[in-house]
Amino acid sequence: MTDTDFDDVGPIDYLVVEFPADHPPDGSALPLLLDLVEANIIRVLDLVFVRKGADGSLAGIAVEDVGFTGTVDVTLFAEASSGLIDRGDLEQAGAVLEPGCAGAILVYENCWAAPFASALRREGAQLVASGRIPVQGILAALESLDGPTR
Repeated sequence: MTDTDFDDVGPIDYLVVEFPADHPPDGSALPLLLDLVEANIIRVLDLVFVRKGADGSLAGIAVEDVGFTGTVDVTLFAEASSGLIDRGDLEQAGAVLEPGCAGAILVYENCWAAPFASALRREGAQLVASGRIPVQGILAALESLDGPTR
């Protein structure tokens, strides 16, 4: 890709999801992910599944071998590999997983934000900070608002 190919790219995010050892993933989230792709809200760049052994070792799992039971064609995600995730990224993701658990590492472009991000870049603006507020944090803040009234 050239620099001009990136002119229209939206922000790129990643997430790591842990599946408990006693509750393997059933695939029920995959149709929702596919809906986001088909609606052009996101573009999946990488989707990697891993398992962390009891000894802390990390092994990749082919999407077909994860054991999903839903009706979604998991092979649609088998080729989601841009090359952005390297061994160091896998090790960092593995560090947050509990031993015995499986995990999914998803790298995606926020297509919905691409026009806005492109306009900012054309103006010479640059992203200098970003973050996420965990749902638990929002719930705690809302509960504190419902506290004693004066």
